[in-house]
Amino acid sequence: MEDVLTRWGMVSGGMRHLSATETVEAIKEGAILIDVRPEPLVAIKAFAVEGILYCPYFDFEENLGAIPRDKPIILADAAGLRSKECVKILLDRGYKNVANMAGGIMDWERDGFPVVKNPGKELNGPCLCMLRPGRH
Repeated sequence: MEDVLTRWGMVSGGMRHLSATETVEAIKEGAILIDVRPEPLVAIKAFAVEGILYCPYFDFEENLGAIPRDKPIILADAAGLRSKECVKILLDRGYKNVANMAGGIMDWERDGFPVVKNPGKELNGPCLCMLRPGRH
């Protein structure tokens, strides 16, 4: 498959970074979005994307066999930091057609792209030490 990812984003530090909008366009052309956030975060809020794969960064290297080499891959997380680390792992393992979604699900939602929320799992509280599941 043609390297569709080279049409978008910017290259910094040897890897390609795409915005949420560019990610949506790449998905339309066959790219696969992989969410590397841990399950508790995915349970609170998830990308509403058909065909998304989940591969938490804690288990990422152990699950590389599940990541196709013949399709464009975009890695995402909460803000684009852990996914960047996972892109580096893929590049080091010889993957060619990979990119990081800069801004993660935070930018995705801010830009108006669909998410699936579980209000009962959202955390609320006046400070980090007092976060509790929401009451919706």
